[in-house]
Amino acid sequence: MFASTTRRLTLLLVFVATLGLSGCGYNDFQRLDEEAKSAWAEVLNQYQRRADLIPNLVETVKGEASFEQETLTRVIEARARATAIQLSPEMLDDPQAMERFQAAQGQLGSALSRLLAVSENYPNLKANQGFQELRVQLEGTENRVTVARNRYIEAVKSYNVLARSFPNNLTAMLFGYQPKAGFTVANEAEISAPPRVDFGDQEKR
Repeated sequence: MFASTTRRLTLLLVFVATLGLSGCGYNDFQRLDEEAKSAWAEVLNQYQRRADLIPNLVETVKGEASFEQETLTRVIEARARATAIQLSPEMLDDPQAMERFQAAQGQLGSALSRLLAVSENYPNLKANQGFQELRVQLEGTENRVTVARNRYIEAVKSYNVLARSFPNNLTAMLFGYQPKAGFTVANEAEISAPPRVDFGDQEKR
């Protein structure tokens, strides 16, 4: 009899606790946390796609013997720094790690923009079909990066609003849900703008 009553009380407490957690946003935290992680995985996927294009781009540019070596070196070094910094979904609530990651990707974006701008001064390079195809691929990748990053920003915004709102903030404190670091870049306009691909001004050979 006593055991049966205890079992019933335990089940009742579990039921009440479940309702309480649901009402305080526990399930929403689970859902939005997974959405943020998924969105971040896509950001990483697009950044990796960009990094994978760079070696071929560099090799193609090297074919232009007089191309500025300093510009190439900056791209190569920036790519090395960017690929060396890994930011897993579990590290998304670490603002310092996010800042380092963003800085490295921003430097790579700036170096690529410089390379493509300088390439306009080399008629042979501009007329190189392989180089132009790589530029188009890079432009498409930069667009994908921007879209993926914006989706992540929105996912983090939804998560952080939940984490800071009462009574969900109590659930956040209880289960250790910390606000996630947002994604901002100091020179966002320069970095997020895809490289301009203009075939209309190519010099005729």
